[in-house]
Amino acid sequence: MKMLGAEAVIEALRREGVDLVFGYPGGAVLTLYDALYKTNFPHILTRHEQGAVHAADGYARATGKVGVCFATSGPGGTNLITGIATAYMDSVPLVAITGQVGVSLIGKDSFQEADMCGITTPITKHNYLVKNVQELPRVLKEAFYIARTGRPGPVVIDISKDVFNSTIDFDYPASVMLRGYSPLFAGDAAAVDAVITALLQAKKPLLFVGGGVNLSDTAEQLRELTTLTELPVTASLMGLGCIASDAPEHLGMLGMHGTFAANMATVECDLLIAVGARFDDRVTSLVKDFAPHAKIVHFDIDPAEVNKNVRCDLRVIGDLRWSLPLFVNKFKQTLIPQAYREAIAAWRLQVEDWKQENPLSYNRASEVVMPQALIECISKLTQGKAIIVTDVGQHQMWTAQYYNFTKPRSLLTSGGLGTMGYGLPAAMGAQLGMPDTPVILVTGDGSIMMNCQELATTADNGLPLKIIVCNNQVLGMVNQWQRTFYDQRYSHSTTKGATDFVKLAEAMGVTGLRVTKPEELETVLQQAFALEGPVLVDVLLPAAEDVVPMVPPGGRLDQMILGGLES
Repeated sequence: MKMLGAEAVIEALRREGVDLVFGYPGGAVLTLYDALYKTNFPHILTRHEQGAVHAADGYARATGKVGVCFATSGPGGTNLITGIATAYMDSVPLVAITGQVGVSLIGKDSFQEADMCGITTPITKHNYLVKNVQELPRVLKEAFYIARTGRPGPVVIDISKDVFNSTIDFDYPASVMLRGYSPLFAGDAAAVDAVITALLQAKKPLLFVGGGVNLSDTAEQLRELTTLTELPVTASLMGLGCIASDAPEHLGMLGMHGTFAANMATVECDLLIAVGARFDDRVTSLVKDFAPHAKIVHFDIDPAEVNKNVRCDLRVIGDLRWSLPLFVNKFKQTLIPQAYREAIAAWRLQVEDWKQENPLSYNRASEVVMPQALIECISKLTQGKAIIVTDVGQHQMWTAQYYNFTKPRSLLTSGGLGTMGYGLPAAMGAQLGMPDTPVILVTGDGSIMMNCQELATTADNGLPLKIIVCNNQVLGMVNQWQRTFYDQRYSHSTTKGATDFVKLAEAMGVTGLRVTKPEELETVLQQAFALEGPVLVDVLLPAAEDVVPMVPPGGRLDQMILGGLES
């Protein structure tokens, strides 16, 4: 069937099951946008290209599908860079399609020309520059295959304007054959047997859950294992939700702002089983002292992650959708769960003592709204049934600590890159991908300003987002570090509070509410959650409240600052 290259792109998206794209038009993609118009293909016009890529990212994380965004050449493409890097660091399946100048103009510093392949090579699984329309079907098929298979990630397709305008006899490939790319699904079953043996020998085992469990949708298998065995478990930021936060065996988040129990259990365990985690520096802190008494097991789809940061003793390489069910089934066949619970009973009592000794706490009698109380109130009102999206900073950590996550894919946040401005557009993407699920954005007064123009996109599309602005009139985490490590020299970390977020929201078509006192908190949040359409709630918080516990940079996990006390 003959069609323009632009129409071939749309047809390929249909064949790949794409039901929505995010983007912003420009000169090099006008023919592509004309094809969108003719086919009535679903598209969300964001107010900035960065909004488009973060929205595609949020859509992908919430749904498990490949997110797709469009941008024009030059600045349109370069405005996607932060979002592409964000997706790359967190292994999010994404296809970014950008326009490029005409073939005869490439490499001549032409108007709105940028080398997207050169720029994005370090932050993508793969990228393409398409200069011949005949290559288009193959490239599109490969791009989606690469993005969603193996360890997921972003792929960029940079398409010359000529290609969109050229005619092709469209024939979409049925399969992909890529020399040098054969993502492993099943690995060595004997490696799983070795882990079972190690687990049966351990006296102090600990399970460490990472974002790979969310990405692979294997939380059910992990929950079955922990329920059967009562094996203590901790999670990275990206692994939250895989095990319910209020499950008895859950010790909370691990790392720099992890719980006392999670960090102490990691220091004292004799077997650490990491599942779909990459041992980020915010988790390990001082690597040489990480889990010093433990034999370390690493389940991961990507062999490049094994021994990259932390040396492991046993590894299981393969898709978690293969390894985790096999691991759980083999374990159940090897030992009666009750017998195993009895074997680690003393260890379970010890970690429970740590939970009771230093639980997360804050001043509940404060005469000002405490950020921890805000998160607890959101958790209470949503009963863990919402998708929670955050930006980056103190509010992100308080959310991780105090929200009761009950299901996987319920926390969307920029973990690896730490991207301020991610939250609002990602929440839009999540809401569009999961229209029947409440989506709540918890953001800071610093982060929200980085992509606040997407309030207009939210309003124009009638998205029922609830946006909670933690307004402490400082760049919270920067301010905390300056207070703790720089003798209170607050260099350019205060915002002076001149922005009226209620008026800003209303100017863009979003209902604005405000909370100034503790007694208003639950009532105003209930009102916000009950209203139809998007609502922004500006919550005034104290500027000097710190996120604790905190492991100082370069410290050991057991050297935590606990509300001003060291342990």
